[in-house]
Amino acid sequence: MSRDMVLCGLIGSIRRDSFNRKLMQAAVDRAPTGVDIRVADVVGKLPLFNEDLLVDEPSIVLELKRRVAEADALLIATPEYNGGVPGPLKNALDWLSIPLGQSVLQHKPVAIIGASAGRLGTARSQFELRHTFVFSRSPVVPGPELLLSMAAGAFDEEYRLTDPVAIERLDQIFEGLGSLVRMQQQEGAIL
Repeated sequence: MSRDMVLCGLIGSIRRDSFNRKLMQAAVDRAPTGVDIRVADVVGKLPLFNEDLLVDEPSIVLELKRRVAEADALLIATPEYNGGVPGPLKNALDWLSIPLGQSVLQHKPVAIIGASAGRLGTARSQFELRHTFVFSRSPVVPGPELLLSMAAGAFDEEYRLTDPVAIERLDQIFEGLGSLVRMQQQEGAIL
């Protein structure tokens, strides 16, 4: 690509010191040259999705849509709550998915990463998110998956990611996302 790749980062946890906030920071720190991650830290501030509000969408929703539209791709760091996608993140995606067929998510490449204190990492949450992106026809990096389990031991005292497997997978996810972005740009140039 002749210009930087811009990623819009969404953190699925609204907790200040969450593992996924740390994981997103690790992604920002490890982003390859030419990759600019702009974290939209608004997931917990959005109103609950309500079709009555579509007539005059809240400004915070419009701002998030603008940021996603301006990005080449979306990077999501998700926890797993009760075996699934956390409510605030699902709410944000519901807002972003409207209007159906013309949303800012339409054909937007996506990478999903996640960290959890449990043994399964965020496998179920990521599975549900992949299914969600079918509706917006958003290509999702197929693998490798970054399902960081037992996350308490994966960061040092300064909250830097130290798990070597997670670091390697994060680097591979950047490569996969770059490939998806280039494919989308080529398809757009052909159309």
